[in-house]
Amino acid sequence: MVPPARHLLRAKDLADARYCEPLTVADLARAASLSPAHFSREFRRAFGEPPHQYLLTRRLERAAVLLRNTDRSVTEICFAVGLTSVGSFTTRFRCVFGMSPGAYRAVFPPARRHIRIPDCVARAYGRPHNRTFGEAEVTARA
Repeated sequence: MVPPARHLLRAKDLADARYCEPLTVADLARAASLSPAHFSREFRRAFGEPPHQYLLTRRLERAAVLLRNTDRSVTEICFAVGLTSVGSFTTRFRCVFGMSPGAYRAVFPPARRHIRIPDCVARAYGRPHNRTFGEAEVTARA
């Protein structure tokens, strides 16, 4: 397999870095200095999927991370990753991950639900033990 050309990598990097912005195939093609039609063909040949699908996949992957690690609503997450329709987001998410965003979140509950000790104890043991930043060593020598 021939490695993708640098101009295609520039467009892919743009999609990875700015997935939450309203990017179009024309924007990606402009970054690669190609016409949209030629860019789409070359991108698909190099990466195995069309540029729009690649961008959508990045957005859905980021949405999955936000569903696992935050308590933001599905609607907030949908808009945060650059999608504009909650219905389309839910449908595409179900196609990619095999379940709705709400069901996906339920599979990955926050870690504090698994803790079997009181919150105050978990917070106390979760704090750093050495908060002096070396001050104790300086006073011990004097």
